[in-house]
Amino acid sequence: MKKGVKKTRRKKPGAKDSLYAVLVAGILITAAIVFSLVFINLRTTNTDETAIVEIPEQAIETIPPPIPPPVEHTPPVEHTPPLEHTPPAALPLPPPRVPEPPPVHRGTLVFVIDDAGNNLNDLEPFLKLDIPLTIAVLPGLPHSAEAARRIRAAGKEVFLHQPMEAIGGQDPGPGAIMAGMTRDEIRGILTRNLDEVGPVAGVNNHMGSRVTMDEEAMETILSLCREKGIMFLDSRTSNESVAPRTADRLGMLIGERDVFLDNIPERESIYGFINRGLEVAEQNGSVIMIGHVQSAALAPLISELIPDLKRRGFSFSPVSEAISGTGT
Repeated sequence: MKKGVKKTRRKKPGAKDSLYAVLVAGILITAAIVFSLVFINLRTTNTDETAIVEIPEQAIETIPPPIPPPVEHTPPVEHTPPLEHTPPAALPLPPPRVPEPPPVHRGTLVFVIDDAGNNLNDLEPFLKLDIPLTIAVLPGLPHSAEAARRIRAAGKEVFLHQPMEAIGGQDPGPGAIMAGMTRDEIRGILTRNLDEVGPVAGVNNHMGSRVTMDEEAMETILSLCREKGIMFLDSRTSNESVAPRTADRLGMLIGERDVFLDNIPERESIYGFINRGLEVAEQNGSVIMIGHVQSAALAPLISELIPDLKRRGFSFSPVSEAISGTGT
């Protein structure tokens, strides 16, 4: 052994040290067991949700029901209740409309328009009038036959406007009956004129103040009209006409003109004569008024007056119906 180094003696382990070692080992083993039990318990608690844990029946009865998760409270939406549809109260029905009574009939108006055949343009406004009327056609003129055809096509009545000799010596035009003619001459002329513009509903005289004063001539004319079943209208160009007396003797009905409308062919004058005709119609039941196609103011004025005349209770008729008594 070297100088300066101290040698240590080892002691032998005694009983005391062995007891201490056993105690430490027991503690460690106990701790290990406890740790294992805790670990196993934790594993059992956190097992899969599908693991079945048997719980005593008595314990099940005492387990309170699970508390449902809180439901978020949403306040109810306030809805305005729909308005109850109440049908509107039924309005009282208006009283039934009582139709206005028709106006009292105040008379029948007969318009006769003379001198057709000279000009077709003058004729047209009268064809458009929305009333029955009579248009008298002169014979032997360039448009006589065509005028008669158009008048019939328009639904109007055609008369032959037979030219006759006048007192003043004026020329009555072609196809005229002159004073002093024989019966055969009168019949021949009248027959030819009727054939030209016929068929017609009757005859009236153009001029003729001299012939209508001749009873023999008028008897011939009226007799032929009766044979053909047509009417005669005396235009009353003479106050001394014998046509009414001759017709009575023959047992015939004829017509007579009451008013000339357009001796002055101006609107105001024509209007005045129409009003005179209305007075006659109210007094006698009907009136025969004669105008002429060449009067430019006549057709427009009649057209303008028609609605008012109807409202006032006047009716309209062709002259043949007025003569026969079949007109309204």
